[in-house]
Amino acid sequence: MDNATVGKHPCPECGGDLQWNAAKQSLACPYCGTIVPWSPAQEALGEQVVELDLVSALAQHPSDQRGYGGGGERREVQCQSCKAISVFVDGKVAQRCEFCGSPAVIDHESLGDAITPQSLLPFKISDGQVRDIIRKWYGTRWFAPNRLKHAALTDTLKGVYLPYWTFDAHVSADWTAEAGHYYYETESYTENGQHKTRQVRHTRWEPAAGSLRHFFDDDLVPGTVGVHANLLEQIGQFPTTSDLKPYSPEFVRGWIVERYQVDLRAASVLSESSMQEQTRSLCSAQVPGDTQRNLEVDATYRGRTFKHILVPVWLVSYTYGSRSFQVLANGYTGQLAGERPYSWVKIFFAVAAALIAAVVVFGVLGR
Repeated sequence: MDNATVGKHPCPECGGDLQWNAAKQSLACPYCGTIVPWSPAQEALGEQVVELDLVSALAQHPSDQRGYGGGGERREVQCQSCKAISVFVDGKVAQRCEFCGSPAVIDHESLGDAITPQSLLPFKISDGQVRDIIRKWYGTRWFAPNRLKHAALTDTLKGVYLPYWTFDAHVSADWTAEAGHYYYETESYTENGQHKTRQVRHTRWEPAAGSLRHFFDDDLVPGTVGVHANLLEQIGQFPTTSDLKPYSPEFVRGWIVERYQVDLRAASVLSESSMQEQTRSLCSAQVPGDTQRNLEVDATYRGRTFKHILVPVWLVSYTYGSRSFQVLANGYTGQLAGERPYSWVKIFFAVAAALIAAVVVFGVLGR
């Protein structure tokens, strides 16, 4: 789908470009509000979700930019603070970085060798739903400053599509190890002049070997630098294996899209390291006995494929004092994770109250 075919789903009422509406789970016109249900026939207009051969892609980097921006006039800007690259469409202008709030954003020249996403996970959680989730979360942050809790900061909420890579591979592994089996012997000893016995544990070591066959399906590697990695880990997995949709511009039009900063080669290295760690863990689980040592794993990975995808998140970024903070919500499941400042005044009075209560309790018990 090239730029000439992008935007061919106009509103049947006013002709405006349809956009994905998370609350309605349908296409909607941002101008007149007309709702157009998303149908399998429309989905067929996009490309199918396919796996691409990793070895071939690393040997020859594709040059194709049709996926980013969803048609229209596209502008890219890069934050000089966090280095995130945001893609905007149809005249939108960024005054501050969408991810860290820094005003130091400059125009970024689009790269000709960028791999574009072929599939995405559309937003399922609406902005209204996520605002309620964030307000409840702030309401339980007892040691957050009152000004922060009262504001709830949901006015800075933004829906963002983050770049991710998925990797598949078939692994064949042979392993050897020493399997330890516990056994117990009765031991006699003397304590304070008394004769006693006790059970002493020993380990009998035996050689062990085995093999493993496993398929890694959609091992995820984030390509983002805009959001904090620890928050991404906390908001849970994205159901990319079953729920991905073929890329279609209606899904991203009107939303912010981050261009990947972790490229395919770097992501493939991270994925390979993750697969090796998981393979070793799976082999370790096969070793018999009660304990083990000297595990050696010889693994071969075949049929390695990848996809470049977009996943939805809701993001709140703000500065409090001299520090920047983020609150992140999974745009498909609603799971939330966040950072926030602490009110040291509240902490001081809480500690003081606890100490006073402890003194009173001990005073009463001491009477």
